[in-house]
Amino acid sequence: MSNLIKTLLKSIPGHQRVVINNVKPEIECGAFPIKRCIGEQVTVTANIFADGHDQLSARLLFRHESESTWQEQPFQPLGNDLWQASFSVEKIGNYVYTLSAFVDEFLTWQYNLKKKLDADQQTPLDFLSGRELITRAAQHAEKTDQKHLLTYANTLDQASAAIAFDPELSRLVARYARPAFITRYAHELKISVDRALANFGAWYELFPRSCSPTPHQHGTLNDVIKRLAYIKALGFDVIYFPPIHPIGDNKRKGKNNNLNATTTDPGSPWAIGDETGGHREIHPLLGNREDFRKLIKAIHEHGMELALDFALQCSPDHPYLKEHPQWFKQRVDGSLQYAENPPKKYEDIYPLYFQSEAWAELWIECRDILLFWINAGVKIFRVDNPHTKPFIFWQWLIAEIKTLHPDVIFLAEAFTRPTLMYHLAKLGFSQSYTYFTWRNTKEELIAYFTELTTYPVVDFFRGNFWPNTPDILHATLQTGGRAAFITRFILAATLGTNYGIYGPAFELCINEAVKPGSEEYLDSEKYEIKAWDLNHPASIKHIISKVNHIRHAHPALQNMRSLQFHAIDNPKIICYSKYCAASNDLIVVIVNLDNEFIQSGWVDLSYEITEKLPHTFVVHDLLVDATYQWSNKRNYVELNPDKMPAHVLHIPSPFEKGGLGGI
Repeated sequence: MSNLIKTLLKSIPGHQRVVINNVKPEIECGAFPIKRCIGEQVTVTANIFADGHDQLSARLLFRHESESTWQEQPFQPLGNDLWQASFSVEKIGNYVYTLSAFVDEFLTWQYNLKKKLDADQQTPLDFLSGRELITRAAQHAEKTDQKHLLTYANTLDQASAAIAFDPELSRLVARYARPAFITRYAHELKISVDRALANFGAWYELFPRSCSPTPHQHGTLNDVIKRLAYIKALGFDVIYFPPIHPIGDNKRKGKNNNLNATTTDPGSPWAIGDETGGHREIHPLLGNREDFRKLIKAIHEHGMELALDFALQCSPDHPYLKEHPQWFKQRVDGSLQYAENPPKKYEDIYPLYFQSEAWAELWIECRDILLFWINAGVKIFRVDNPHTKPFIFWQWLIAEIKTLHPDVIFLAEAFTRPTLMYHLAKLGFSQSYTYFTWRNTKEELIAYFTELTTYPVVDFFRGNFWPNTPDILHATLQTGGRAAFITRFILAATLGTNYGIYGPAFELCINEAVKPGSEEYLDSEKYEIKAWDLNHPASIKHIISKVNHIRHAHPALQNMRSLQFHAIDNPKIICYSKYCAASNDLIVVIVNLDNEFIQSGWVDLSYEITEKLPHTFVVHDLLVDATYQWSNKRNYVELNPDKMPAHVLHIPSPFEKGGLGGI
């Protein structure tokens, strides 16, 4: 044997004829996992083909990280070399999946025999070949199946050619055939599986210090407990606190971000730490650890969860500055570098310096802060400005935490360039803030949500949509009045599956900015204690409660992938639908984007929907409990922003008898 032949035999898989490529979903050749929640399906497609006319079989292989044995699901051909298979993820944690394919001798034999029979060109040799393939499979079969296979083999001949295509024979041969040469996809791809709350939940942000029943008195954690029934009645799933730690005195900010604080100014909660402690401590005026334990228990009893802010920054009084000065960056004059994002300055905050020579110790400390609060009962963290810390740090930290506590959820608060936001999501953040706040026109909304619900973004990026935050009061809310708050809320809650509001400022429609052109609230709660009148007549709390009830009652609104926009002949009105195949639930939402004037138009639902509907049918507006008779052609709508700027329509039976197939 020549050296060249020996080299070829060692280096080239000469028997490998099958090609597997264009695998979806796959993020950067498997460098990052796709995301799913427990119970969701993973549908994999790929181009699978070989030379010649032989027939192929392909398998989707998958397993949970805790399992050593692969499960298999056969791929089905969709035509033109495109194949598809699906499976459900049933455990939290990480799954692995890959693909295998081979030239299927038995399918090829059936394929060729069928053509010969149609042309009346079959010969005894064709049936001998089939009997040999069946007998070969029987050698690996269990006793009962082996008996059935041998019966097929002994019976197969030209006179009984029909049994060659018996589905039971095909099933048995497929189960026990042992192909000699199998092509395995080059990558083992990962799935990060979260619990259901990562995919569907409504967040309510509040400052605990503003929960006192006595106006302008510092609230406590016990005061928050008394507020829980109100928040639960609004229908929220997650209560989110800004930092609850001690606040520094040095360079404390006053009202409206004033550099000169008075003795009564409470300071910004993000200026973490004083002489009493830092990131593991609770502000003394809020309470103690026992109060926190009671709060966690009460929140859980109300069927909600608490999210805490994870802000890696310190006030000038934080103990870290004395204990670990190497964790902070010094400027050329010897002073420490405070946080800034020109023209914004945050003189009361020093960011941690991740390029420190002591970076490893800093990483461990950050991990241990999270573990401390996890052990205290917190499983959700809103991470402040993650894009200003090293990406590799987040990849390590999230993996460390999820290895120990796979049910922890991380929300990335990163309003930055899309590539950075997407990369953070790939690194492991369960959810991400979005640009929804700045997407207000019909064209902007359709373009943005199409991007978020299209491969590959839909497979790694879970948006959390906020119409306002303590930092962001968009011009639409400043000028649009009560209608704008209702409109933006309905859009956030129905376009997305995760959304949040900063309340009570939102439900009370607080819309005054600190100055023209600014997105900062006047008299911002970030710098002072507020006294909120939760029963003010301007409140839209009843609408918030109604929409959250609808979200929980209708599975269609609990997924992003089925979002579909529909034509309506008015640029001021947007129409879209969501569908849940498992419950056959269809919701159509129509929103007037004009906060001042009545708008009307004709809706054209997609053919995918109308083909399943009778000529006329009844739709139920869940917002106002009204019904309308529609046709499966065009339908007229008219929305008054002074009354209700939106329809949330449920299309019930007879639609429910037919289903929508693949929507």
